[in-house]
Amino acid sequence: MKNDPLPAHASPALPPGLRDAWRFSAFNGLSFQIVLGSPMILYAKSLNANATVLGIIAGMMPLMVICQIPAAQYINRVGYKRFVLAGWGTRTLFTFGMALVPLATGFLDVTTQLVLLLAMLFGFNLVRGISSCAWLPWITHLVPENIRGRYVSGDAAMANLGSFLTVVISALSLGASPKPWQFAVIFTFSAVMGAISLYYLNRVPDVAITPEIRSSSEPVPWGEILKHPPFRKLLKFAIVWALAYGGFSTFTVAFLKTETGMTEGQILLVTSVSFVGGLSSLWLLGHRLDHVGSKPILGLSLGAWLLILLGWIALAGGAVPAHLPLILSLQFFMGLFTALVGMATSRLAMATIPAMGRNHFFVLYSVFASVALGLAPVGWGLIIDLMGSQQGKFGGLVWNHYTIFYTLVFIVFVLALIRARKLDEPKAASLESLLTDIMIESPQRLWLRFWPRD
Repeated sequence: MKNDPLPAHASPALPPGLRDAWRFSAFNGLSFQIVLGSPMILYAKSLNANATVLGIIAGMMPLMVICQIPAAQYINRVGYKRFVLAGWGTRTLFTFGMALVPLATGFLDVTTQLVLLLAMLFGFNLVRGISSCAWLPWITHLVPENIRGRYVSGDAAMANLGSFLTVVISALSLGASPKPWQFAVIFTFSAVMGAISLYYLNRVPDVAITPEIRSSSEPVPWGEILKHPPFRKLLKFAIVWALAYGGFSTFTVAFLKTETGMTEGQILLVTSVSFVGGLSSLWLLGHRLDHVGSKPILGLSLGAWLLILLGWIALAGGAVPAHLPLILSLQFFMGLFTALVGMATSRLAMATIPAMGRNHFFVLYSVFASVALGLAPVGWGLIIDLMGSQQGKFGGLVWNHYTIFYTLVFIVFVLALIRARKLDEPKAASLESLLTDIMIESPQRLWLRFWPRD
């Protein structure tokens, strides 16, 4: 029987240093969203990159997370903080290198520039993949269990705020027909923001590792970790979600560029609305994540995603015209419900993964989910390129490569919803309780604040 949500109460104070972790997320959002997001996709498109190459760019970051497996054994020897700082510092140097690539237009052809860009992205994502294995265990140690929902919602809000500002700045900087030097400017901005994020990362307190753990040479029981039932269910859900969502934003940017005639600046401004949606998740959830649990939020979010996909299918199939208000609405809700899935999944991982062997549990969780997230855009890109320009009309829709892409993604999202319902979370409230709180009780509390009193 599903439990009702816990009664609301005042949240305890955040431990020292966690606000600096939020500030790190904000400046990190100002940095990585350029080199791993829409601006980089648009720059690659300007170098004549096809859908497969765009898929490789989108999938490179999560694929490099597989490096966490050999790297995990060094976390206890080096320490969480030093491990993450070394990786984030090195990747910032690669960002400065990317800023030089557009300036080579005068003496390098576009193919050579694209190869050089891919090499820089490979280095960036390699060091990120190695060092990121220490991040979740570090934060899980620092954040008490009763405020993990509050932490991940604040972290998501800061990341979305930074990403929103980045995309708006990029849109204003690039304009309608960007020159190579304009891409160099925003890549430099990304590198500078990355350097500032390191300052706040360095202020987050470290976690002491005992000499016994630091010098331990016990073999890692990877097979036993994978057999842990609640973790196995979480892993299956994370993989299906990654396959569904992986590359979606990348090919939506490509769709807007090739099918709607929008300029680079317009696409970036439209894309920025998704981060406003992500930022709104803090208002929608607020304290609720710790009280209702993750499962009802996952059910709500994945159900909403199915409606969002129907909108994109209708757009790609020509059933509805590509009006700006519709595209902006789809982008907003994409950002909102993607943020909710990310927050709910992170909190559930913190609750599901046991303290014993935490580092290696998190490594397997990150690697499996990230490899799926990396392979998905490559696979979707191959499907889109394979379809080419072929199209036909059926059921009132024009079936082209984008209509088929969005339809296949819809099917995988249905599978993700099925997997979410099988997750273990004993203290989770029902979906009905969550909807009642959002749609009935919360509006009543808001009106009561402004109701005149004698």
